Amino acid sequence: MDEKTEELRDIFQSVADDDTVTESQADSHGSLASETDVEDRLNDTVATMRDRLDFRTDLDTDALTTVVRQFYAGDSDADIAGELDDDAADPETIRAARLDLHLVRDDDAPVALDDVRAAADDPTDPDLATVVDAIDADPEDAETALGVLRVRNEIQRVNDRYRAEFENALRDRELTERLTATVHEDGLDDATEGQETDVDL
Repeated sequence: MDEKTEELRDIFQSVADDDTVTESQADSHGSLASETDVEDRLNDTVATMRDRLDFRTDLDTDALTTVVRQFYAGDSDADIAGELDDDAADPETIRAARLDLHLVRDDDAPVALDDVRAAADDPTDPDLATVVDAIDADPEDAETALGVLRVRNEIQRVNDRYRAEFENALRDRELTERLTATVHEDGLDDATEGQETDVDL
């Protein structure tokens, strides 16, 4: 077992609180933390957010879970909209859903958030007209930036716990895939070790 395999095994053991990786755990892709397990964890987190926070989106929990997965896969809002079986899902709908889910992109605010924050008379409920006058911004751009600022304030208020839960679930799946692939590779190496290949050309 090479150093990388040992490192992955140690990580797994610390997560699973177990001393061994059993044969059944190495049998199939995703058996350590199945895709269903990951989907359930993402669904549960989305459902909790809907219960506790003020969501604007009309997308159902399954669609929102798809938004989470595709966001972390690096897809654009247009690409995510194309993944959904919902004719009403356009890039603007996906953007609103992302913000409800605390999945903020760097370019979501068309105006610098630091300027908006500095201009806000009330950080928790800033007045649009006050911000527009202070930074001389287009009202629509200022309103969009205020929406992003509110989301960032909400993320801070909940200690970013929901994004952490999304990322932990997806990280566990990635670890499972890496560990399973490594176990399979090692098994193949062990099976072929010492074999001679006699090929007549």
